[in-house]
Amino acid sequence: MQKIKNCLWFNTEAEEAANFYISIFKNSKITRVLLCNEAAAQASGQPKDSVWLVEFELDGQPFLALNGGPDFKFTPAISFIVDCHSQEEIDHYWDRLSAVPEAEACGWLCDKFGISWQIVPSEVVAMVSDPDPAKSQRATLSLMEMKKLNIVELRRAYEQEN
Repeated sequence: MQKIKNCLWFNTEAEEAANFYISIFKNSKITRVLLCNEAAAQASGQPKDSVWLVEFELDGQPFLALNGGPDFKFTPAISFIVDCHSQEEIDHYWDRLSAVPEAEACGWLCDKFGISWQIVPSEVVAMVSDPDPAKSQRATLSLMEMKKLNIVELRRAYEQEN
């Protein structure tokens, strides 16, 4: 059993969100759905016997979606990073998750539920932290100009000879 899990607070969309995410990520599933008992209904403001908690896995990573009511909203201060090994993989996640074009920047996007995601190539951290400051700077500047990251363009900027 994993020691740390992610809990996402929704108003009423927990089950919809879980189903949406498992449709996008391979090796994903809903593992349990709990309905509101009287105490949960009173605390959350949700109707008794409505969906309260949804436990699910995205590619083996455990998540909990909670219908807790309208008190809290998602912010970009917290995001999930999707490590991608190809442009095809970046395109897959970007095309399915991005729902707020004005929130797109440097590989970050916001989905229809307000959750922020970073869709990044596996090699990006190595590029921007390269001990060669010129390579690191070129990769970083290239990344900063993009919305959806393009691996070929990042590599071209990174490997460019002066």
